[in-house]
Amino acid sequence: MEFTFDPAQLERWNSRFSAEGYLFGKEPNAFLASQRERLKPGMSALCVADGEGRNSVWLAQQGLKVTAFDFSPVGVAKARALAREAAVEVDHRQSDIFRWDWSAARYDVLVAIFFQFLAPDARARIFAAMRGALAPGGLLILQGYRPEQIAYGTGGPSQVENLYTETLLRESFADLEILHLASHDDVVDEGPGHRGMSALIDFVARGP
Repeated sequence: MEFTFDPAQLERWNSRFSAEGYLFGKEPNAFLASQRERLKPGMSALCVADGEGRNSVWLAQQGLKVTAFDFSPVGVAKARALAREAAVEVDHRQSDIFRWDWSAARYDVLVAIFFQFLAPDARARIFAAMRGALAPGGLLILQGYRPEQIAYGTGGPSQVENLYTETLLRESFADLEILHLASHDDVVDEGPGHRGMSALIDFVARGP
């Protein structure tokens, strides 16, 4: 089955990223930053749907060798600008998630933060590709919204089927060793795009 993006989605994200400043701020996602002790200089990392670059730039600041992609050329341009501002090197590329060559490299760390624009069938395909992109013993670091986020309305998609549950993550990554899995409600302050009380789920797993 061939998966493609609605061109209107690209137009929407280009428009959102075209606003002054950074939609999700310049600081890394708080959960990602909390996992710093698991990261070592020299590790290779891939940031999925990286947007304006806040997470990929932070990983590069920790000494990792970082590749990142997003389908929005506006987002990628701002990510490159953020890397220049921080004086770090990141291999920022423009690609949509379905056209990314998941077999091109295997990564010590794969970061997937708030990319919940996929319906369940497409998500299953991408989750499988992510598992395959992990190097032996590689880390998957993921944060997303739970279905309860719909009521908060402080970020994320409006389609409840796109949101994550603990059962979904356990089943989707059953072949990985789960190091951390937690559901919680907390205030998020990550630029105007993510601000307010949020229903979150955190996940870290290690590949075989």
